[in-house]
Amino acid sequence: MFQGDETLVGEGPILLTYGSGIANIQLNSPSTGNGFDVPLMKVFHDVIMQVHGDNRVRAVILSGNGKIFTGGGNVKDFASKGEELPHYLRMATSYLQICVAALVNLEVPVVTRVHGFAAGGAGMGLVCSSDIVVCGDSTRFMAGATRVGMAPDGGATATLSKIIGFRRAMDLVLTNRIVDAAEAERIGLVTKTVPDSELDDVVLDYARMLAAGAPKALSAAKRLMWNGLSRGFEAALPDEARETAALSGTQDSMEGLSAVIEKRAPKFRNA
Repeated sequence: MFQGDETLVGEGPILLTYGSGIANIQLNSPSTGNGFDVPLMKVFHDVIMQVHGDNRVRAVILSGNGKIFTGGGNVKDFASKGEELPHYLRMATSYLQICVAALVNLEVPVVTRVHGFAAGGAGMGLVCSSDIVVCGDSTRFMAGATRVGMAPDGGATATLSKIIGFRRAMDLVLTNRIVDAAEAERIGLVTKTVPDSELDDVVLDYARMLAAGAPKALSAAKRLMWNGLSRGFEAALPDEARETAALSGTQDSMEGLSAVIEKRAPKFRNA
């Protein structure tokens, strides 16, 4: 997997490397199945903010270390809280909401690499808050929350039905059935399913393509698309018009037009 040539966070539950305009954020708690607990989520948010403040970054790869992407919440950590669990989960769910919102609000595209298994609020929340999702053909997905007597979180109650449709989302949330990679692509839960052996290459190709794009245009497109999930058609039109007009005055826009006319690859400079 792409690790970059510069290590920004080299130890702990979340790793961060950078190279060639791409930041790789990697979940790094394989012994818990990359299970989400409060300490991990605090670091996760800090790392996302570090990426947000790095003007070199043009695209992000989100991945998981170990056998699976994430199994959701760290159930052993949750069970250890005993009677204090409700108080702990109020904090945990709030941190998860902050993390998925931070991914959505990153100005650069997020390409998420899913392998093995993605489950629970963390699994579904991260998948649904990513811009591009690529999974290996052996990957499985499960909502999982109601199976342990809880409700979906990680923003999935707002995003999942918009992405795959209300009836499909209700089915996954209530039944907790396993969704294989082929179905995940068919219903739109992921962008693309590829052979496991090709997963790294396809994810990196996506990230490189996005990193070579016009940064301001990609940022505006991402923001408009996410805003459109929660706003009606009519409300979205003024934003589209405003962003398009503003972008047309950038050097990158002029370069893009010239490249099309001259039949060459554009050289975007984030200007």
